[in-house]
Amino acid sequence: MSTIRRQSIISSFVIYIGFAVGLVNTYFFTKEGLFTEAEYGLIGIFIAISALMLAFAQMAMPSYIYKFYPYYKDNLPASKNDMLTWALVTGCIGFLLVAIAGWCFKDIVIRKFGQNSPQLVQYYYWIFPMGFGLTMYTILESYAVNLGKPVLTQFLREVKWRLLTTLLIALFSFHLIGDFSLFIKLYSLAYPVLAIFLLVYLLYTGDIHFTFKPSKVSRRLFRKILTFCLFLYSGTLIFNIAQVFDSLVIASVLEGGEAKVGVFTLAQLMAGVIQAPQRAIIASAIPHISRAWKEKNLPLLQKIYQRSSLNQLIFALGFFVLIALNYREAVTTFQLKEVYLSGFNAFLLLGLMRVVDMGTGVNTQIIGTSNYWRFDLISGIILLAIMLPLSYVLAKRYDITGPAIANLISVGVYNLVRIIFLWKKYKLFPFTAQTVYTLLLAGVVYSACYFTFQSMHGIGGLVLRSIAFVAIYGGAVIYFRISPDITPVLLSLGKRLRIIKKK
Repeated sequence: MSTIRRQSIISSFVIYIGFAVGLVNTYFFTKEGLFTEAEYGLIGIFIAISALMLAFAQMAMPSYIYKFYPYYKDNLPASKNDMLTWALVTGCIGFLLVAIAGWCFKDIVIRKFGQNSPQLVQYYYWIFPMGFGLTMYTILESYAVNLGKPVLTQFLREVKWRLLTTLLIALFSFHLIGDFSLFIKLYSLAYPVLAIFLLVYLLYTGDIHFTFKPSKVSRRLFRKILTFCLFLYSGTLIFNIAQVFDSLVIASVLEGGEAKVGVFTLAQLMAGVIQAPQRAIIASAIPHISRAWKEKNLPLLQKIYQRSSLNQLIFALGFFVLIALNYREAVTTFQLKEVYLSGFNAFLLLGLMRVVDMGTGVNTQIIGTSNYWRFDLISGIILLAIMLPLSYVLAKRYDITGPAIANLISVGVYNLVRIIFLWKKYKLFPFTAQTVYTLLLAGVVYSACYFTFQSMHGIGGLVLRSIAFVAIYGGAVIYFRISPDITPVLLSLGKRLRIIKKK
């Protein structure tokens, strides 16, 4: 657990640096006079569709790497490890099929999005390099995580990508990029740049080798790998469609779709801040979960499951309440366009969805690396069956709040089904008494800070409200030792800062 804890903390720190950069970018995207709501919305649509392309093109290769990496590592020398070679080749073939389908079905895209999102049609083909770069990067990232480099991959995905965006915004604001047309084209090349950088780095350090000769592991496990990938591909595909369907529904069925996606994108971004520790914990925990299954170490899996649930819930509730307390005030204080206030209700629902997803721990990773990985497909079908029709119907009725409601309901059911499954099959359960204490603590501190500071506005109100919440909530978590991981972290930090003397 100490390795997971250390890597999670460092990765979380890196991710929050990335979110800080992202918030700066968001300020310039949403302030008066630089980008329109439709242009910001188009950026959100680019991200959603490139993620959808990834879902189709990756062919379950990241899941294959996470599941079978220990077998390759334990039975092959590095020079004969063909895992990454076949993963990248498969990803390239998958994206080629996506590109062909995208070209063939362009007319359908024009019919569905042309009226409410005309810029998407105009820049349609520029989504493809972004999707290809994201696909290649995601496959390389999964391999690098198993090499013990989660911090590097988190830095590239969360920080460097956003810094590239910051650079483009700066060039655009100083008119060195002449118009938005050139901006969006350069923006689409950011992920290919990251993929090339990670590939060159891994080659330079000698961490990867390419060989097209099938290894003994690939030959021996071929049928198992093929079956695994076919089922996991379906499950992953379904889950990823569910992740981006809300933005696509808004862009296609609501009048002024691109502008409304812009408002929804801000709500999504703020909800995404809540999710940051989840990404760090998952990246650090997956290799240990995979090896625990290989060694049939159920006590370790239970420990990881409960600790991940509790730690993620503490962070998720903390950031959710902090942002909820300040969302409206921040839009007004920083003079963002008034239209972005309309995304507050969507943020509340999306934020609660993130809290639910994080508070249920790493159930996806535990199931995906177990012998019952086929259940990923079943639970994914349940998720999609609820989310797709619900998003469409509620969007028409409740505007951008509708898809957020659909997200909360479907993800809640999705995680409940997975919790029940893991309990029935393995007696693994994520919750403890500390889960209840954390929920009560967050509610009490939110109420205290809301009513105490509701009449304070501007920078002063934002700062005092935030300091009070962090001090009371964080102090209570530490004082009552709600998480067993808090004290070791504080001791380690104190020693590094020389606040506590080393023994």
